Amino acid sequence: MFYLVRPPWLVKKYLSEAIWEIDTPENELFLTFDDGPHPEVTPFVLEQLKIYDARATFFCVGSNVQKYFEVYKQIINEGHAVGNHTFNHLNAWKVGDKKYLDDISKARKIIDSELFRPPYGRISRFLINALKGKNYNLTTIMWSALSGDFDPSIKADECFLNVSHHAKKGAVIVFHDSAKSFPILKEVLPRVLQYCKAQQLGFGKISLNHLQKNGPE
Repeated sequence: MFYLVRPPWLVKKYLSEAIWEIDTPENELFLTFDDGPHPEVTPFVLEQLKIYDARATFFCVGSNVQKYFEVYKQIINEGHAVGNHTFNHLNAWKVGDKKYLDDISKARKIIDSELFRPPYGRISRFLINALKGKNYNLTTIMWSALSGDFDPSIKADECFLNVSHHAKKGAVIVFHDSAKSFPILKEVLPRVLQYCKAQQLGFGKISLNHLQKNGPE
């Protein structure tokens, strides 16, 4: 499976209206979890975050929120942020813009957030700017580094290094609270939390206050 742990600078420049890192006054990074909620994996993640008094941002798939609404409410009740990850986990490069935007709108009916992350990281400048408009009022959040927890060929040590090598102030790290990622996630997440704590790095959730300070790179 081919993917880049860090996004290429050219892609970041081309999609400069998206947020790739967070401008924060605190010595903190931002853990994010895509594709949930999941009835087993998400509660595990929440339990680990609670141990380290950590906050995170969960980019939720609308159909999963519909199925596991109590888990979705648990995320919010425990002090974390949520974001829109479309209703049906659509790939923007494989569907038309109208279908994609309609799917996001459907997810917005049950996900109360002004944050958006495109599944697979695939999006266009047109869509980013459309989502920023008054009809959607969504800010697109990308990432500093992928953990690779979704890769069935990856080993736990490699996944951990993908994160630890890029763990710094303002970094946005991607994990997945999904069944596919769980075998790796359950090994790596506790290690990452412990490592960052030892480095005196805190864990923030992405907020509008952060985003108002961020402009295009």
